[in-house]
Amino acid sequence: MTTTDPRQLTFAIPKGRILDEALPVMARAGVVPEDAFHDKSNRALSFATTRDDMRLIRVRAFDVATFVAHGAAQVGIVGSDVIEEFDYADLYAPVDLDIGHCRLSVARVKGDAGNQSHVSHLRVATKYPNLTRRHFERQGIQAECVKLNGAMELAPSLGLARQIVDLVSTGRTLKDNGLEESQRILDISARLIVNRAALKTDSRVAELVDAFRAIAEDRAAA
Repeated sequence: MTTTDPRQLTFAIPKGRILDEALPVMARAGVVPEDAFHDKSNRALSFATTRDDMRLIRVRAFDVATFVAHGAAQVGIVGSDVIEEFDYADLYAPVDLDIGHCRLSVARVKGDAGNQSHVSHLRVATKYPNLTRRHFERQGIQAECVKLNGAMELAPSLGLARQIVDLVSTGRTLKDNGLEESQRILDISARLIVNRAALKTDSRVAELVDAFRAIAEDRAAA
C-alpha cells in the first residue's frame, strides 16, 4: 500500500466492468500498477505504480468522478454515464477511450405495454436520478426516482416501481428477470477525466491527456 505524498499524482480508476478494458490502455500510456493491484485477495484501495510520482486509487465508479472533481485525484477513468449524471463543473473529459461500451436504458416488465403518452407521473427505480428525470421531463413526464444501488431488476416485480433505468450491455440480465428494454437514453463509453485546475497547473496532467489522446486516435485509425 502506498503512503500519501502530496507531490504524487493520484489516478482514480473504477471497480467493475470498465477496469479490465482500461488496464491495457493505461499501460500504453505508462500507467502500470504494482503487482499487488492484481491480487484478488488484496482489499487495499491505494496502490503504487511503476511511476514514482503516481499512485492509483480503485474506487466505485461514481466516486471516481467525485474524487477528480474535488481535486483529491487529478486524473481518472469513468463511464460517460457517471459524467452526465453528476455534471461537475470542475470535471473535464477530454478523451473518449472507446472502451466500456454499453447504454443507459429504460426497462419494464415484458409485455407491459401500458400507454405512456397520457401519463404525467411515473415512479422509476434507478441509481441515475438526474439522467432519469431529465429523460422523462423531455416527454412531459415527472419521474419520481427511487434510488437503488443494485438489484434494480427486482423493483417492478416487487411493486417498488413500474419501470427501471439502468445500464444495459447484452440485455441478458433484463431477460433473465422478465424485463425488456423500452427506451434507450444514452450510449456510453469510458472517458479519461481530469480536474480542470490540475490540468492548468500540473504539466504531468496535460502530458497524460496527450498520451491517452494519441492512443485513442491510434485505435480509431486501426
